[in-house]
Amino acid sequence: MNTYLAEWFVALQRLLPQHGLSRLGKKLAESQSPRVKNALIRQFIKTYQVNMEEALSASPDDYACFNDFFTRALKPEARPIAKGDSVITSPADGAVSQLGTITAGEIFQAKGKSFSVETLLGEANEDSRLFQQGQFMTIYLSPSDYHRVHMPVSGTLDYCRYIPGKLFSVNAATTAMVDGLFAKNERLVCVFDTDFGRCAVVMVGAMMVAGIETVWQKGYQANQLRVDQFKPEEITLDKGEEMGHFKFGSTAILLFEPKTIHWSPEIASGHNVQMGQEIGQRVPG
Repeated sequence: MNTYLAEWFVALQRLLPQHGLSRLGKKLAESQSPRVKNALIRQFIKTYQVNMEEALSASPDDYACFNDFFTRALKPEARPIAKGDSVITSPADGAVSQLGTITAGEIFQAKGKSFSVETLLGEANEDSRLFQQGQFMTIYLSPSDYHRVHMPVSGTLDYCRYIPGKLFSVNAATTAMVDGLFAKNERLVCVFDTDFGRCAVVMVGAMMVAGIETVWQKGYQANQLRVDQFKPEEITLDKGEEMGHFKFGSTAILLFEPKTIHWSPEIASGHNVQMGQEIGQRVPG
């Protein structure tokens, strides 16, 4: 998309009733009319060339509604989890938009644009300070991708914070045009205690996202801040275990403490990854 079209696309997003469109999309996506949901599913598969051979259920008839299809499970063998206690695995299928070191508390978004750890996490607290100078990776999930999010490392959930916000698209054109995009959009911040230190997995909503769900909470009420604190060992998930899903394309951001991990050298901006593949390693010592 050229700069002129990107500017118009972003301007249109600012004018459109983002949450109203999301609610409308949700109604269509939750329709259980066989005629409606099968037409939506078949057109989506055709438009985005979705690989249904790896889906647990290949036929549109097997899904109660479009959302069930969009959050479809895969065959167990479709996404092997990279082994090794020191290995970090990708939490999702998608494209790595950015990765690297958090510099002076700022996370790089696109050329000339960044956002702070504090605004992303939604609070100035010990974690926002802890991740200063740490490592981050931003993974963009396109509409054709598998949309469940899994654990990059084994961990125990300390707390999660649902933060209401905008619903800008998170595609490359919008990311390049809207400053601090990921800290403006609706998002769910999940902070875990792990053998790698503290790890945050941030699920960022986007235009037409009809919801973010987790294995511990079915859904979050739009426009209502919510913070859930968990008891030690109440929710412990293994590496590769599902933690949640998006009901439309979006973004997952990983944060790790300084000097605890390094990203695999072959993983770079623009690199496509699949859930379960190795993306990094714990720093020895």
